[in-house]
Amino acid sequence: MQFLDNDLKLLFGGILAILLVSSVIGAVLHSTVKTDSAKAVIANLNARIRAWWVMCVVFTIALLTGGLGSIVLFGFTSFFALREFITLTPTRRGDHRTLFWLFFVILPLQYYLVAISWYGMFTILIPVYAFLFVPTRSAVTGDTDNFLERTAKIQWGLMICVYCVSHAPALMMLDIPGYDGQNATLLLYFVLIVQLSDVLQYTCGKLLGKRKIAPHVSPNKTWEGFVGGITLATGIGAALHFATPFTAWESAGIALVINLMGFAGGLTMSAIKRDRGIKDFGTMIEGHGGVMDRIDSICFGAPVFFHIVRFYYTD
Repeated sequence: MQFLDNDLKLLFGGILAILLVSSVIGAVLHSTVKTDSAKAVIANLNARIRAWWVMCVVFTIALLTGGLGSIVLFGFTSFFALREFITLTPTRRGDHRTLFWLFFVILPLQYYLVAISWYGMFTILIPVYAFLFVPTRSAVTGDTDNFLERTAKIQWGLMICVYCVSHAPALMMLDIPGYDGQNATLLLYFVLIVQLSDVLQYTCGKLLGKRKIAPHVSPNKTWEGFVGGITLATGIGAALHFATPFTAWESAGIALVINLMGFAGGLTMSAIKRDRGIKDFGTMIEGHGGVMDRIDSICFGAPVFFHIVRFYYTD
């Protein structure tokens, strides 16, 4: 069974150690800082660490239940992310029935296709059939005000929050020679690398950042943070090659690609938030904002990682 896999145990052990050390550091800093500004930074840091504990526990339970647990977890993740996205985009009465189809028909159907490993339909349901269905269903209502803008936003939200995210648990459907029963480890590897990249970019930016990449889109993203975080996360990806079907160099290259895609996802989502005039997509996760704030890197990284693995490492 997958929860007995040694590589998976080792990865979980490493994550647990990082969280324990972070919690101790956070507690020490909380008791030693004096200024109000420093206290605010540490309070935010500790809130993020507590949220990471909760998210890791939930993710661990999902992985230990096997493929179905992971599919259910990401299905709910897509649901809440799509809800946040749609809340920020103006819709009209004519869109309500279309949205019902999105949340209660297309979304669960997409994850059902993942669960039964129907790759052919999984890859085209949303970009082909849902793409054509959404505007048609909205047009039937006869509401044409801002029709193109409304349907484009709905379709874009469906692609990002459901289609792209569903590629993460879809890793469980891949039949990789010599890697039988270890797909949960590969999923954990992917999530760990892209999330560490986010954290390391933020940390390097705070410590070394001077030159901003896109100050009007994401003021906290700097070139120093970008280079430092991507480099460190890529190195970690290479070091964790033992838990994957990749060699060390292949793991480094793949980690680099998904880290770059994760950065692109974060920057794109930041642009959407600036366009909407908000700081976060929501408040569901303490210290992190909404679900969409936490999975922006997964949205862009998951489909690229999935197809790299499927194209090069499956029969």
